[in-house]
Amino acid sequence: MLKITVSIVPGGVGPERRLGELHIANVGGGARADYRCTLFGSDLPAPVQVSLTRYPRWSASVWDLVARSLAKALSGSERLPRRPARLAVPIRHDGSVAYVRLSDIPEPARSGFERRMRGSTVPVIPGEGECAYSWDWLGFISGSRWK
Repeated sequence: MLKITVSIVPGGVGPERRLGELHIANVGGGARADYRCTLFGSDLPAPVQVSLTRYPRWSASVWDLVARSLAKALSGSERLPRRPARLAVPIRHDGSVAYVRLSDIPEPARSGFERRMRGSTVPVIPGEGECAYSWDWLGFISGSRWK
């Protein structure tokens, strides 16, 4: 669960005033995940609970998810620019070895994938630079490759 606290410090000096808290929970994994978002606020009569469905994991930063959750909780819709497209990383072949080039993976997915791959076996393809097996990449974006 991701927990975000929103506070204000008037004038940037003095004690902060807590405005609310947002809890974001992943309730359905996979490449397109479902999230349950609950907004608690001192000026709200009751917590507001909304859902984000089929959100493309690893396609944008966590701040995009936070902004969309807040927008939906406060207005009822995601009034933001279009959602990021699902990652389209080409799967390449060298003989019988299916692989992806790390340079083809956009951020922030690349950093997360590299962290997960630390200590794992990787293919060495002449002239390709750093690579990973395609099944490791596909498992990662589907949410099933956890160490």
